Amino acid sequence: MADSVSVSELVKKIRLDVYSGKEFLKERNVTVSDISRPGLELTNYFKFYPHERVQLFGQTEISYAKDMMSTDDRRDIFNRMAMSDTPAFVISRGLPIPAELMEASKNNQVPILGSNLPTSRLLSNMTNYLESHLAERESVHGELMEIYGLGVLITGDSGIGKSETALDLIKRGHRLIADDRVDVYQQDEQTLVGEAPKILQHLLEIRGVGIIDVMNLFGAGAVRGHTDINLIVHLQNWDKETQFDRLGNGETFRKFFDVEIPKITVPVRVGRNLGDIIEAAAMNFRARNMGYDATKVFDDNLNELIRDNSKK
Repeated sequence: MADSVSVSELVKKIRLDVYSGKEFLKERNVTVSDISRPGLELTNYFKFYPHERVQLFGQTEISYAKDMMSTDDRRDIFNRMAMSDTPAFVISRGLPIPAELMEASKNNQVPILGSNLPTSRLLSNMTNYLESHLAERESVHGELMEIYGLGVLITGDSGIGKSETALDLIKRGHRLIADDRVDVYQQDEQTLVGEAPKILQHLLEIRGVGIIDVMNLFGAGAVRGHTDINLIVHLQNWDKETQFDRLGNGETFRKFFDVEIPKITVPVRVGRNLGDIIEAAAMNFRARNMGYDATKVFDDNLNELIRDNSKK
């Protein structure tokens, strides 16, 4: 988990314009993902002022400051808002910047940034970026692939063939997100996202061959930076003493943070084509999410057969 994101990085990623305080961008850091719309503060109510947040001014805030506040009020309020840990002021829609806000920015070394985007879209873009970079992370040993549009996390003991299976899936047209180590974080109450550590992006290690650059060998369409994790496929060495699910009705989950991800366990034996099996697992998972459950169909067929035999 990153403790903070520099304002200069926020400017770069969200493509913000810098109106004032360019020299302070690297010194200012964002430590929380929430964005403040300072409506109450403009009325001089500072009891719960979230000064550690990025302060976003839209049409409402700028119009109120212009039409309802005196010059002295604007000067006083904006200077009170520009605290030592306030990351930046951001103006949406390309709106004009009040002279008193520009003055407070220079006096207190708080940058003023801007964008032509509507306020709601700019708010969403900044929140999504900050949430993904400030979220708590967990490192998982495995492969993360995008298969038929689903994020599939392949786990298993070291040496069981995860990377070789990932290579097979890449050759079938699926996309690699991360090999060996996957950084996962919770995006919201229902979404878990996985990505590769920066040092391992687009790289795949194959025992006996070494490290290969997947994007260089297979093209940009063979890789992706991140994806939601929808399904976990755990590879486990076959053991006649172990009971594996045969009907698909023994659903299990693995919990990351507050999100539970469905998990299936696939036994590994010589001669089994894991690429075929994982593709089938992904397609079956998608079908179930669309309302078709083959296990339920089998149960219904079995019950119908039992009823027919009972009548005879």
